[in-house]
Amino acid sequence: MSGEKSIFGLSAAGRRGMVLPELDVPADGSLEELPAELLRAELDFPEVSQVDVVRHFTRLSSLNYHIDKGMYPLGSCTMKYNPKVNDLMAALPGFAQLHPRSPDRLAQGALELIDRLGGFLAAVAGMDATTLLPAAGAHGELAALMMVKAHFRKMGAGRTRVLVPDSAHGTNPASAAMCGFDVTEVPSNARGSTDLAALGKALDERVALVMLTNPNTLGLFEEQILEVIELCHRAGALVYCDGANSNALLGHARPGDMGFDVMHFNLHKTFSTPHGGGGPGAGAVCVKHVLEPYLPVPRVVNEGGAYRWSRDFPDSIGRIHGFYGNFGNQVRAFTYILALGLSGLRRIADAAVLNANYVKARLAGAYDVAYDRSCMHEFVLTGKRMARAKGVKTLDVAKRLLDLGYHAPTIYFPLIVEEAMMIEPTESESLESLDGFVDAMLAIAREVETEPELVRHAPHTTPVSRFDEVEAARKPVLRWRGAEAAARPPAKPAKTKEREAR
Repeated sequence: MSGEKSIFGLSAAGRRGMVLPELDVPADGSLEELPAELLRAELDFPEVSQVDVVRHFTRLSSLNYHIDKGMYPLGSCTMKYNPKVNDLMAALPGFAQLHPRSPDRLAQGALELIDRLGGFLAAVAGMDATTLLPAAGAHGELAALMMVKAHFRKMGAGRTRVLVPDSAHGTNPASAAMCGFDVTEVPSNARGSTDLAALGKALDERVALVMLTNPNTLGLFEEQILEVIELCHRAGALVYCDGANSNALLGHARPGDMGFDVMHFNLHKTFSTPHGGGGPGAGAVCVKHVLEPYLPVPRVVNEGGAYRWSRDFPDSIGRIHGFYGNFGNQVRAFTYILALGLSGLRRIADAAVLNANYVKARLAGAYDVAYDRSCMHEFVLTGKRMARAKGVKTLDVAKRLLDLGYHAPTIYFPLIVEEAMMIEPTESESLESLDGFVDAMLAIAREVETEPELVRHAPHTTPVSRFDEVEAARKPVLRWRGAEAAARPPAKPAKTKEREAR
């Protein structure tokens, strides 16, 4: 692969992919009227044939790792297989081509789907009402925090603090700070659950919300969740469930029954929408009656069998998304739930938890498990022993996995685990698939003992070796540059195998 030319390397002066007819109308000279500083100083487009373009993008697509290509054990992200029937339903013309400003009477099918999906999610969560407006999990967190703030403002209570355990999703404190709350971190105990004593000390009359991820980011169920929620409610605070890890609970346990007041689902993780690459996302928020008046608008209402949008909710936090969320995701989630039913959702949780515990048990002898207890849908390994004994870091193990044909799991997260490696097999994977991944991990563990240098310098078979990630983030490569940018030197490119050999 390293010997193949880039699209710019294929360029030859005068080569074309198509021939356009000569301009048959007078040029209006508009380009000459643009200020010089807004014009690009150079147009370094490659000059290539049509077949070169097709082959170039086909080759790139084959290099891209995706869930249809192989196992994707990216902890916390739930990169599971997505049934293609869900995409087919989202592509139905009545859904895919429906204009967002269509009159209610011409969008009854879509409005019914939104209403019924909200009901399904509320039932799965043990909540009373749902909004599908948020575009992602963190957006759902923000919407929930805005509702909590509106609730306490109406009560006249000056509650300005939010408590977040150190095992929660990293977006939780960021969302709370964005909403204007003061954030206090609560430590975990030795078993990876929220420390009750520390939580009790942090709770006071200023705490508005406690944000818990359950199962938490360590892949563990909060063992004392009922005591935690009772403690929070006694202090007058509401409790939020980050439901990003709901794959582990579906059909078995409902956050609302545990006492949570509000939660979000990541439809793109739990209810089957292709995930990764920054989207598409959907963060449905479910609430108990105490927060229902504050749900964002518009909301779908059913009057006499007809559906319509309504903004007649005076205590609402208002609009938080253009139109009504990412509707295609909602169609996929609705299809997924209809196809599986409650018993099917329960089997998802069964398989997700079984797969994770199986992989953890097989790897436990070769790698150190961060918390030696039954996990839920994912688990965390720590590479601190091999880092100290052999100088091989978690990053090195992740890079070596690329040589063996697997996408690396999440590394260095959660932050409370040194040299963390978070693995989520998901319920999609067969026993053979799990064993293949485990065998690769065990092979790397043996290499760490016998050939640590091989692992430290991985990957060896990929088209590009290790990137200088810090340099890439600070100095992105600018292929096309305007007049101002042209004066700056280009960033140093990543080293390829061919350049290193030279």
